[in-house]
Amino acid sequence: MDKKKLGKQIAVIALLIVLFAGLDLAIYQLFIKRVISHHTPGMQKMSVEVANYVPFTGSGNVYSAEGAVRLEGDIPTIDGAAALLPIYAGFVESIYPEDSVIFNGEGYDPSSAMHYTNTRGAYKDIVDGNADLIICAQPSEEQLAYAAENGVELEMVQIGSDAFVFIVNANNPVDDITVDQIRGIYSGQITNWSELGGNDIPIAAMRRNEGSGSQTALEKLMGDVPIVPDYTALTGSPIGFSFRYYVTGMLAEGGVKILKINGIEPTVETIADGSYPVSGGIYAIYRKGETNENVYKAVDFMLSPEGQKIVEDSGYIPVIKPD
Repeated sequence: MDKKKLGKQIAVIALLIVLFAGLDLAIYQLFIKRVISHHTPGMQKMSVEVANYVPFTGSGNVYSAEGAVRLEGDIPTIDGAAALLPIYAGFVESIYPEDSVIFNGEGYDPSSAMHYTNTRGAYKDIVDGNADLIICAQPSEEQLAYAAENGVELEMVQIGSDAFVFIVNANNPVDDITVDQIRGIYSGQITNWSELGGNDIPIAAMRRNEGSGSQTALEKLMGDVPIVPDYTALTGSPIGFSFRYYVTGMLAEGGVKILKINGIEPTVETIADGSYPVSGGIYAIYRKGETNENVYKAVDFMLSPEGQKIVEDSGYIPVIKPD
C-alpha cells in the first residue's frame, strides 16, 4: 500500500472518530442533559462525587458502626456499584483497618482494599480475582456467562433492597405509569406521551450500557419483551431509570421527578412491604469456595444489627430490621 493511500485511510478513520465523538456529545447535550442536567444515570461513574464517600475522612455521607471489631490479616478487596457506594463505604469504615484504604484525591490506589469501578467493573473484578467482595444488584446474563466461561461460581447474599424507579423531567405532566406501559415504551409500542395522558411529544426512552445495574434491572422487568432501539433521542421528551436512592440521595438534583408505578410511590414503607411493584435486592457477592475467612466475617457484619443499621442510615432498606 502506497503512503498516499495509507494517509487517506488514516484521515478517514480520524474523521470518523471525530464524528462519533461529536454525535455522542450532541446526544448528551440535547437528550440526556435535558432530563436531569449533567447528573445523569447514563454518566453514573462520573456523576458520583467519589470524594464525598471516602471512609475515615469524617464525611457526613458515610455512616459507620462505632466499636465494631476490625478485620485483621488478609483484608478482602471490596468494590461495588456507584449507586451503592454509601453502603460499602460505611462497612469499610466500620470494620476495615484505616491504613487499608488509600485514596489519592481522585480515586483509589490499586493497592487500596477499597475500590470503586461501578457495576460492570465490579463484576469483572470479582471473576478475574481483582476483588474479593462486591456490593451490587443482581448480575446480568452476560455477567453470569462471563463468570461461567472463567469457571467461577458466584455466591450472592442479600443485604438490603431499593426501588427501581423511572424518572422524567419535572415539567412532564405524567405522574403515574404502569408496568405494562413501561414495557410498551421500551418495546416501541408506546411512542408518544399523549398515549399516557401527557403532551403530544415523542417519548425518548433512555437506556444504559449493557451490564450496568439499572440496565439489568430494566431487562428483568421487560422479561421476554424485547427492548427496541430508540430513534427519538434528539427530539423527544425523555424517560430514564435508576435506583431510588441514587436519584434522591446521592444526586438530589432538582428538575426531575420520579414516577409512581401502578399508582404507588417508591417510599421506604412501600418498598419494605412489597407494595411498590419494582424493587431490587442489594447483594454481597463473592466467589464460591472463597478461602479468605475475612470475606465471611465481612458478610456476617453486613447482616448484623450494626451492619443493617448502616444500610438503613445510608438510605436503603435493610433485609433484617436493625435493633
